[in-house]
Amino acid sequence: MAMTMTQKILAAHAGLEKVEAGELIEAHLDLVLGNDVTTPPAIRVFEEAGLTDVFDRQKIALVPDHFTPNKDIQSAEHCARMRRFARKHGLDHYYEQGEPGMGVEHVILPENGLVTPGAAIIGADSHTCTYGALGAFATGVGSTDLAYAMATGKTWFRVPDAIRVNLTGQLPADVTGKDVILHLIGLIGVDGALYQSLEFAGPGIAAFSMAER
Repeated sequence: MAMTMTQKILAAHAGLEKVEAGELIEAHLDLVLGNDVTTPPAIRVFEEAGLTDVFDRQKIALVPDHFTPNKDIQSAEHCARMRRFARKHGLDHYYEQGEPGMGVEHVILPENGLVTPGAAIIGADSHTCTYGALGAFATGVGSTDLAYAMATGKTWFRVPDAIRVNLTGQLPADVTGKDVILHLIGLIGVDGALYQSLEFAGPGIAAFSMAER
């Protein structure tokens, strides 16, 4: 059986000719993302494990966009710890709120050209999978995985099976891409597609704007 798009991307980043659903692999990463909720615990793991340096200061993006502007002292401390880590390791892609070009992490990374087709990306945020709209493989991870990925530039995956979603026709007036995905979630359930990728095809998806994708 031919590989899905996701499987092809993972195989390429694992240095393998072919992977199959359910296989455990270790893959190199093109981008590692953290925010102000998940990065502080990752920094703690990073330091407690005795890790001393990041794998590539150009391939780690840290964006404080959950607790910023800070609502209390604890939120400010979270952001300060993240800021100190970014400065210590000379990260090229640390985005401070209030500076030009700043905003929501999953918007500014594509806008700044950090997400490209065929890339393998992890982020310690469940919405990281939105980068699939640009033809990348992207998935959310926990803070421990984030810590080791920042140090090694790779992580493990269980290769997913795939659900192909064929969209046909045109959206009626006042119906958006979000309506489509909410309907799809209703069909598969909020716990559907576990360890599966969803790959979208058909003329309907081609008619979507990038924002709707």
